[in-house]
Amino acid sequence: MADISIDPIVQRPRRLRRTPAIRRMVAETRLDPADLVLPMFAVEGLTEPREIATMPGVWQHTKESLQKAVHDAADAGVGAVMLFGTPLERDPIGSQAWNPHGILANAVRWAVEAEPELPVIADVCLDEFTDHGHCGVLAPDGTVDNDATLPLYAKMSVVLADAGAAMLGPSGMMDGQIAVIRKALDDAGHTDIVLMAYSAKYASGFFGPFREAVDSQLKGDRRAYQQDPANAIESLREIELDLEQGADFVMVKPAMAYLDVLAAARAISNVPVAAYVVSGEYSMIEFAARAGALDRKRCIMEALTSVKRAGASTIVTYWATEVATWLNEVRS
Repeated sequence: MADISIDPIVQRPRRLRRTPAIRRMVAETRLDPADLVLPMFAVEGLTEPREIATMPGVWQHTKESLQKAVHDAADAGVGAVMLFGTPLERDPIGSQAWNPHGILANAVRWAVEAEPELPVIADVCLDEFTDHGHCGVLAPDGTVDNDATLPLYAKMSVVLADAGAAMLGPSGMMDGQIAVIRKALDDAGHTDIVLMAYSAKYASGFFGPFREAVDSQLKGDRRAYQQDPANAIESLREIELDLEQGADFVMVKPAMAYLDVLAAARAISNVPVAAYVVSGEYSMIEFAARAGALDRKRCIMEALTSVKRAGASTIVTYWATEVATWLNEVRS
C-alpha cells in the first residue's frame, strides 16, 4: 500500500478539548448554584413527608420537612425556592388560594422563617385549589372564564405577598394576568414584588407527574388556554405582552422540549429569562437511570447545561439542591 501524504493540519479544534483543565477553561456555558430554583410541594394535613411515586426523589412536604429542604437549598447556594400548595378542601372558585391562613400562604411563611434571605417564589394559579382542576373559574358552558379569573389571581397575589413571598409566578396563562396582578400589588403597597411571568407555557404531556404531586382534579385538558406545542411565534407575542404589562422575568415551560422557543425568548427579552425543567422531563431521566439506560449525573448536567446554553438565566428544576452541591464540590 502506497504511503499517503497528508498536508500539515493548521486548525486543530481538538487542542481545546485535550484535558479536563483546558475544557473547563474554555467552557462557553457555566452553571452556577444561584441559577437554580427548587420547586417544592406543601400539602395540607400531611403528617409525614411523602415521596411522589412518579417523581422519585421529590417529596410532598410537611412544615418540618419543607423547612429542612429550604435550609438544604440555601446551604447549597440555590437561588430561590418555588412553592406550590395542595389544600384539604377545594371548591369551584378555588377560594383556598387566597386564604391568608391556607396551605400556600402558610408554606410561604414557613420558608421565610427557615431562611429569611432566600427568595421565595409562590405560584399564582387556581388549579391546585379548584374541584375541577382548571386554572381559572368556569363559565356556564364549562370553559375557563378568563376575565372572571383575573380578580381572583389579584386577591391571591396580595395574600401571598403579605405572607412574605419575594416573587410571584403567575402560571395560569390568562390574558392580561400580569397587568391585573401588578396593579393589585402596587395598590396594596407591594411595589417591590417580582413577577416571574409564565409567558410561554405549553399544553404539554410532560406535565403528567406534576398532576400527582398536587393531587390534580383535572378532567380533560388545558389546551384552550395553554399554548399549542406546534407554535413558536405565538410565544414571542405572549412574551412581548407580558413585558408590556410589567413582567420582571419571562419563562418558557417546559424547557428541554422547547429550547428553540427559549433561544427566541432570550433574543427578544430585556429581562431575565427563566425555564422550567418540568416533572416529565425530570422523571424521564430518573427512570431511565434506574433502568441502567444512562449515566444519571452526566445526563442531568448535560440537560441543565443545554437549557442554560439556549438562553435561560434561571432554571427551575427538581435537581436544584443536588446539582448545586455537585457544582460546589467541583469548585472546592
